Amino acid sequence: MSPEEEPEYQTPPTCELLGLLLKNRRPTGAVNEVWPNLYIGDAATAQHKSLLVDLGITHVVNAADGPQHICTGPHFYKDTSIQYHGVEAPDSKDFDLSPFFTETADFIHAALELKGKVLVHCARGVSRSATLALAFLMIRERLSLAEAVEAVRRHRNILPNVGFLNQLRHLDSSLAPERKTTQHQEGKK
Repeated sequence: MSPEEEPEYQTPPTCELLGLLLKNRRPTGAVNEVWPNLYIGDAATAQHKSLLVDLGITHVVNAADGPQHICTGPHFYKDTSIQYHGVEAPDSKDFDLSPFFTETADFIHAALELKGKVLVHCARGVSRSATLALAFLMIRERLSLAEAVEAVRRHRNILPNVGFLNQLRHLDSSLAPERKTTQHQEGKK
């Protein structure tokens, strides 16, 4: 089948994504490696500096930054070599997390390029941090939203709130033509 004959990719509806996220759930720990050198974890993990050192974490993304949330920040890690990126985001379906997708994906990508290990965390490591990790996989690893969800779910139970899921669906739709062009060009090689 030529690329022109392939059915057009459709971003899955929210109910289908929720089905993917909720199927076969099993207990997951406080922190899990969800992609090579990319970890999702909770606040307690982020605040446990000796654990981070043991894991070899070089970069931390706090998706719940700020005084009303989990106040770690660069000052918290000043006695380590950890690089820090904070996103001040409430876990609210009405909060627009999408303006942070690209800058956070770029931060994670740069860390991985340097052979670093990245912890993305929020309070429980389920919604905000998962959303930013999924956005990274879509933007930088060129996975579709469904592929990104499947990849992360193999290692950790995640459940972005419905507002974040819809923002990821929008990102997926906007990246789909780019993915198709890339796949078409790779097929010609």
